Amino acid sequence: MTNASDFIKGNPDMTEDTLSLEEAAARIKVKAPISSIQQSVAEKPLLEVDGLNTWFPIKKGIFARTAGYVKAVNGVSFSMKAGETLGVVGESGCGKSTLSRTILRLEKAHSGTVRFMGEDVFSMKGQQLQQYRRDMQVVFQDPHATLNPRHSILDILTEGMLVHGLIKPGEAQDVAAQLLQDVGLQPDAMHRYPHAFSGGQRQRICIARALALKPKMIICDEAVSALDLSIRAQVLNLLMELKDKYGLAYLFITHDIGVVEHIADNIIVMYKGEIVERGTATDVLLNPQEAYTQRLIAAVPRVG
Repeated sequence: MTNASDFIKGNPDMTEDTLSLEEAAARIKVKAPISSIQQSVAEKPLLEVDGLNTWFPIKKGIFARTAGYVKAVNGVSFSMKAGETLGVVGESGCGKSTLSRTILRLEKAHSGTVRFMGEDVFSMKGQQLQQYRRDMQVVFQDPHATLNPRHSILDILTEGMLVHGLIKPGEAQDVAAQLLQDVGLQPDAMHRYPHAFSGGQRQRICIARALALKPKMIICDEAVSALDLSIRAQVLNLLMELKDKYGLAYLFITHDIGVVEHIADNIIVMYKGEIVERGTATDVLLNPQEAYTQRLIAAVPRVG
């Protein structure tokens, strides 16, 4: 098929100044208009998980032979766009945290693929893997266990930025102050240590640390499950504000389907390592198709 540039070259009385590529494309009836090509690129998934299996071997006998597998994640597939919040819901032991750890390469997959911005995550090495570690951040359930008690908040927030060369040592305090303000804490908190903060404040610090590297996506693995209800609501509101401010995507993992009602665009429900239901948050919550999803919704505490 003739392209726009060839069309112009074949007509000496036409120049690129007098005839744009878009006009030339229209004249030769290009099948895929430029606007649709740009739209297609914009809608390309940020994260793609295809047929992911994370199995743990069961060893038996004096020779520790593999007698079977615990299929923690079994044939899971989904995709996410930039700026989307995907809720992953299921009871404890359903495989949702193993799924997140496999995506982060903290667990080794048995088979399947994970692609981030079109690149195979499991084959990444060197600088490409380091960039992936920067673009994909995580906030775990227990903020106390994930903050080094011997490091000040200043060191905790800026260590990763210094490693990745995003800031110079002399800029650390100014950057830390801005991060603390972003999560609703006072800048002078940078000189204190984790033990001086409440659970909700520690989780805000963990969120600030995740933001420090300017990621494209954050995995929230039961990030509000250990918090009181009032603090939980504050942290959820904070996450939604940060999503709008920085264009973040969230993979939001929780056992409480009532939590994702307030934050998720789409939901997948996991049971025994597999996805049993998926759809928009509205469809899944208002019209659940699976009996397991219905039981999860029925278990959400309600007044009266």
